[in-house]
Amino acid sequence: MTAAANHDDYCQQRAAASGSSFYYSFLFLDPPRRQAITALYAFCREVDDLVDECVDPHLAAAKLAWWRTEVAALYAGNPTHPVTRSLSAALRHYALPQEHLLEIVDGMEMDLEQARYPDFKSLHLYCYRVASVVGLLAAEIFGYQDRRTLKYAHDLGLALQLTNIIRDVGEDARRGRIYLPVEDLQRFDVPAADLLQGRYSENFKALMAFQAERAQEYFDRALAELPRIDRRAQRAGLIMASIYRTLLDEIARDGFLVLDRRTSLTPLRKLWLAAKTWLKS
Repeated sequence: MTAAANHDDYCQQRAAASGSSFYYSFLFLDPPRRQAITALYAFCREVDDLVDECVDPHLAAAKLAWWRTEVAALYAGNPTHPVTRSLSAALRHYALPQEHLLEIVDGMEMDLEQARYPDFKSLHLYCYRVASVVGLLAAEIFGYQDRRTLKYAHDLGLALQLTNIIRDVGEDARRGRIYLPVEDLQRFDVPAADLLQGRYSENFKALMAFQAERAQEYFDRALAELPRIDRRAQRAGLIMASIYRTLLDEIARDGFLVLDRRTSLTPLRKLWLAAKTWLKS
């Protein structure tokens, strides 16, 4: 087995082991694009898991600093990590700006520096860095002819991240993080202590319905922005939209019971949604 194959296999295993819905959107891509997007996803997993799993924030910050030097090494032509070595192959085919990869690292660093967001504007910056930028990079890999597709990719990334935040409210709170804006908690009279202690209320349900409506609005906006000429090329993103909107509907149908459980779709259902969307788009 070649060294390149080893690097790609590492990324493939990272993507498959995560159980993420993103994995199902990769399955229908041609091999070069699948290799590139899998390497990108593995990069995101590396830096995200680092922040989530490293209990010492100073050590986590040092590791993120190392990833910044590794991104520089990637663009200088001498990467050392399996993920960046796999990404180096993608750089030969797709325009993936260095600053976008660094912005993803910046977004992960925000998790080390703040655990609350005063308003949606501040949360928007976080979502842009950890999700919209990924959408922009993915759009480059999938291909487009109309630059309006980048606006679609930006807003779709935001919609996906807002859905993640809704799904993971309880899990994030147990890590000491609350992504729901303070202004929204105050508007619906939901104390942060309710999230940290897993207490449900009618106010909490109304708060979450508001969050879900905001996410749905970004899904609607993104899909309306995608030019018809690029719809076929961007089918992998449309698969993600289908899976995540279905997940959001399930969470709402269950009454937003996200403080003590994690709603998810079965692998078979994700695969069915992926195949259905691919064939329809």
